[in-house]
Amino acid sequence: MPRYDGYGAPTADTTPAPLLSLVRSWAAGVVVLVVTEYLQMTLLYGHLVGPRGVGSFGAALALVHLPNLVCVVLATWAAARAHPEPWREMPVGHAVAACAVPAAAQVLTLSLRWDRTGFTSLAFWMSTGVLLAGCAMGLLLDRWRETRA
Repeated sequence: MPRYDGYGAPTADTTPAPLLSLVRSWAAGVVVLVVTEYLQMTLLYGHLVGPRGVGSFGAALALVHLPNLVCVVLATWAAARAHPEPWREMPVGHAVAACAVPAAAQVLTLSLRWDRTGFTSLAFWMSTGVLLAGCAMGLLLDRWRETRA
């Protein structure tokens, strides 16, 4: 149905289509995730972890999982912020728009390293916990920012 301005002239509908709004959110999430993971790999892993990996659970938590949590939170938040109105008000669609990129990155990582990260591996469960916590924190950060604006 066409919209009209106050003078009776038709106006263009500027609301993006649902699929286009998802693609926009996913693009923002991909950019932020790639940049943050690249910085993490070059700055943190290259200088502190080394080729042999981490030696203890505490080192893995501090040098792998917590930085991954920051990357997932930032990517989720960026994707959620890029998701436009009126589609933001649909909770399931907004969660899909915000969390799809980190979830897809998790699936890709697990499929490429399945020999190291089977279902019984602690790394699998830690990275899944990081994914769930990061997505939840990113969505909460988006809602908090929205209520403050």
